[in-house]
Amino acid sequence: MSILSGKKVLLGITAGIAAYKTASLVRLFIKLDAEVKVVMTPASKDFITPLTLSTLSKNAVHSTFYDEDEENELWNNHVELGLWADYILVAPATANTMSKMVNGICDNLLLAVYLSAKCPIYFAPAMDLDMYKHPSTRKSLDKLKSFGNTVIPATSGELASGLVGEGRMAEPHDIVTFIENDILSKLPLKGKKVLLTAGPTYEAIDPVRFVGNHSSGKMGFAIAEAAANLGAEVYLISGPSYQQIKHSLVHRIDVVSADEMYKVTHEYFKEVDIAILSAAVSDYKPKNVAIQKIKKKGSALDIELTQTKDILASLGKIKERQFLVGFALETNNELENAKDKLKRKNLDAIILNSLKDKGAGFAIETNKITIIDKDLHEKPFELKSKIEVAKDIMNEIVMKIS
Repeated sequence: MSILSGKKVLLGITAGIAAYKTASLVRLFIKLDAEVKVVMTPASKDFITPLTLSTLSKNAVHSTFYDEDEENELWNNHVELGLWADYILVAPATANTMSKMVNGICDNLLLAVYLSAKCPIYFAPAMDLDMYKHPSTRKSLDKLKSFGNTVIPATSGELASGLVGEGRMAEPHDIVTFIENDILSKLPLKGKKVLLTAGPTYEAIDPVRFVGNHSSGKMGFAIAEAAANLGAEVYLISGPSYQQIKHSLVHRIDVVSADEMYKVTHEYFKEVDIAILSAAVSDYKPKNVAIQKIKKKGSALDIELTQTKDILASLGKIKERQFLVGFALETNNELENAKDKLKRKNLDAIILNSLKDKGAGFAIETNKITIIDKDLHEKPFELKSKIEVAKDIMNEIVMKIS
């Protein structure tokens, strides 16, 4: 999954011949699961039609401050458009539009959106060779960069005039790749590796039965995606779970039993910077596993259980530079039990949730947590979706390791 998945991208199109390439740009963003809205300058409609871009983006395309229909004048709120976007891309960015962006000239909807925006802004210059080399254009490029905008450099090639040289807008695929790489390079966990366990473990009784629990893996998978969205390379070690994840930075390793999870976790632990153990690992397993299915005999069945290896405690004993986080799902004396687990297992933080809290627990969409650090400072959070809880957890970890 791309870092742009789920993001809101506003594409601003200005009046250059390279505008014909924006149809491909929209398609690429949509393929990466981004939501796209398009704002055009009035003159850019001479180069590509709003209908084409609206069809591809599945959103209305705007070029004026209001749209007229038979009965109403509908205002296109430039402030809302600017605040809607996670990222704005102006492509092609002509010499005219760049000059207006520098000087705060606001004579069309796109420029009003630009001046209202609070998100990162990228621009891809496109113009003829001599225009691109002109001192005023170079000044505009430098000034826009000094404002915090990011230029996607023009390339060399055959230009519309027939000249060959610098000024050609970067190709759509290169533009998207540039944005992805730029976002990743600025993320707080770029270059970090995270180990994460999720889901239940199943401990075999015989070939068809097992000892397990109700964990779905939803919380752990949400944390894995949140960590990857912050730039981390994630090793997700999952017990049996129907949860799915598609992210280029998440490597999923499936296991079944506590022993398998123990082995794989130790294989990866030495190379990671952060380890978050959210899996609901079975504390006990059958001492003897039947080779054949156990047949029903009598009114009772006695199964002797033995303890599984404590993965979290074993990592606490060998950790060096790693930031180690555990989970505590409690039903009584919650804070006391969580703090005791934090100390005994040599953790840097522990995530507490209680089955007493409505909306917290297994196989549901929400959770309510308290994060306790190694100095026993408590930070409670309100009931939220597990996706939002995962973001809270990762943001707290980032602050702790920064």
